[in-house]
Amino acid sequence: MIRILLVDDHPALRAGLTAVLRAEPGLVPLGAASSEEELWPALNRTKPDVVVLDYHVPPADGLQLCRRIKRQLTPPKVLLYSAYADAKLVIPGILAGADGVMNKSAPAGELYDAIRTVARGENVRPPVTRELLEDANARLDSDDLPILGMALDGTPEGEIARTLGLGADELTHRLERMIARLKVEVPVPRAV
Repeated sequence: MIRILLVDDHPALRAGLTAVLRAEPGLVPLGAASSEEELWPALNRTKPDVVVLDYHVPPADGLQLCRRIKRQLTPPKVLLYSAYADAKLVIPGILAGADGVMNKSAPAGELYDAIRTVARGENVRPPVTRELLEDANARLDSDDLPILGMALDGTPEGEIARTLGLGADELTHRLERMIARLKVEVPVPRAV
């Protein structure tokens, strides 16, 4: 059984995902949160194996929340699940510690497979292309590029810090700055 916590600010989507996940054998939705404020009590109460996390959870964003979730003592796997989960979200998602990046437009079967894959400890995300790397290199400081390279290779943060002679707090600050520079801008819906 894979225990799942859903985090999304849209009530209809939370209800729909809960219903389809409940119908799939081996997947158990334990609860849902609509905001960062609801996330932490739900996370502590449910102790999920996988958090299915929207990229846009006002006032925070999914990358910030993913980073904080992954810094827990025994962190769950995190699947960023967003309408904005295209290739541009892959590098900031990796830097945030996401185990998977998936678009909400994917069929339910692909979502089930992605949850099972990240629960097994494998990653689910689009490939990092040369164009994405070139864009990231152009948007980051040159002294952050070794961090980027090691993170993309799957090097644990502790090892990155030791290799580069950085303190844990300094590495955390630099990773957060890198994520902010690379994050995907989400279009704001206009009032009608």
